[in-house]
Amino acid sequence: MDAFFAMLPASSIGDPDGIVFETLDDGGRPSVAILVGPVAERAFRGMRCAVAAMAAAGNNLIVDDVMLRAEMTEYEALLAGFTVHRVGVFTSLEVLEERERRRGDRLIGLARWQLDRVHKGAAYDLELDTTSTSPADCARRIKERFGL
Repeated sequence: MDAFFAMLPASSIGDPDGIVFETLDDGGRPSVAILVGPVAERAFRGMRCAVAAMAAAGNNLIVDDVMLRAEMTEYEALLAGFTVHRVGVFTSLEVLEERERRRGDRLIGLARWQLDRVHKGAAYDLELDTTSTSPADCARRIKERFGL
């Protein structure tokens, strides 16, 4: 997703037709809403179509995307002919916000805004809690669960 975000014209960042990050107050803490306009929506729809095209060309893929219900529905339609394993990655808000601060390349408050939205209505084949599970252990669990 970050690669496709980087493909957006610079002029579309902060523009209602592109993508706007709106900082809201959530009980004295920042919460950054993501408002996607038609330019950004076309780019992200293109990303989902590119994922399907890569799969159609015979590639095995791991897709790391922040999927709300609409995105999940589109992926389901585009990838209907493929074996898809959905992995939900979870941790507490406190851990997410600490990771957000440490990364240094995220707006503080994105995790807070996304937390209740990302997993709403989602069904997963495997759920991972990364609070204390290392990336290597998560990868091992994915490999074991799906026989990869």
